[in-house]
Amino acid sequence: MTKRGVDRRNVLIGAGAAATSLAITGRAHAADPVKIGVLFPLTGNAAAAGQASKAALEVAADIVNNAHPELKNIPLAEGAGLTGVGGAKLELIFIDHQGNPSVAQQQALRLINQEKVHVMFGAYQSSCTFTATPVAERFGIPFVVGDSAALNITGRGFKWVFRVTPIATDYAATYMRFIDDMKNAGHKIASIAIVNENTDYGTSVAEAIEAAAKEKNLPVAIRIPYSASTTDVSAQVLQLKDKQPDVVIFISYTADAILYIKTLKNLDYMPPMILGDDSGFSDPSFVPAIADIGQGLMNRSAWDIGKPGSTTFKINEMYKAKTGRDLDDTSGRNMQGMLAMAEALNRAGSTDPAKIQAGLKATDLKPEQLMMGYRGVKYDETGQNILASTYLIQLKAKQYELVWPQNAAQTKLEWPMKGWKS
Repeated sequence: MTKRGVDRRNVLIGAGAAATSLAITGRAHAADPVKIGVLFPLTGNAAAAGQASKAALEVAADIVNNAHPELKNIPLAEGAGLTGVGGAKLELIFIDHQGNPSVAQQQALRLINQEKVHVMFGAYQSSCTFTATPVAERFGIPFVVGDSAALNITGRGFKWVFRVTPIATDYAATYMRFIDDMKNAGHKIASIAIVNENTDYGTSVAEAIEAAAKEKNLPVAIRIPYSASTTDVSAQVLQLKDKQPDVVIFISYTADAILYIKTLKNLDYMPPMILGDDSGFSDPSFVPAIADIGQGLMNRSAWDIGKPGSTTFKINEMYKAKTGRDLDDTSGRNMQGMLAMAEALNRAGSTDPAKIQAGLKATDLKPEQLMMGYRGVKYDETGQNILASTYLIQLKAKQYELVWPQNAAQTKLEWPMKGWKS
């Protein structure tokens, strides 16, 4: 195997996985670890997001593999290991797909045929998840999706794919409710614009927003698809400036999200409100790059650090101790996906793929058992979590703060955004 896009194993989690301490009942030897193959972009344009999510999964494995009684409302946190599988530890095998769908497909095969993983997880970019999941489906290996949002991932009749995160239609519905609230608060929103990167992720979310806006009789002044690898978006920003929408919704990855905000400043065009669709807007490198010119822009997120002493605050402290920064929505959704998967593995009581599949199908987690702001985790017949949901956050100074919905808000929403004119 060449070294293209992958070290032999980036990381093995399971503090002493080779010396797991708890023995399976009736056996003399320790339980073998549960091997989880993880596909993320660890290099390339989305490397920052991939690395942040990698660290989040490492923290999730720590929560499961070692006793954390301070997180007792999180399933499996109080004990050590998967008690239903003889105390087995989680062993994470990370593979870099570089943001390339073909590489993601190839590495999914590698994880199954060479690493002999029991379950798979990934893959951040929807285009990569779309190509990797059929491989797992063909081999009958459960695949849990933590954060990819394209509708078509769970719309293909697959039986081995389970997605924990909200999806494009959830986001579109959230944005329409938000816009209704802003109108009711007296803000003028005569039209919106949609700017989307043109792979599966951006296209899927943009189409869902367009459809939702049509149902609401909300004019879409312009929709602008573009390549996330572009290095000049001046023409696109000038199109926005010409149309003068009241809200611009960006569906972008990291480099392009930063490029758009800087180009808006350079061309002196600032709409009343910018709403980012997570992804690049949640990347750890985004806020430091644009904080001084992007004040008041908004982003979607199901993650909230919470008050000191809360479970979410404690989890964030674990992540911060490891990385030096706070959890963001993308890494948080992946951590939640791993924790939900571990709970299903524990109930399955086995590493047999069919039993893991049955365990995932029977998942029914309540809000108080979660670290993310979902209404729960429960999958429909397509494998989609029907209880996933999200908040909206706003950039104030150098961090996001929860501002909507109002009953969950930490601070008051500011309209219009200030941008570089604050």
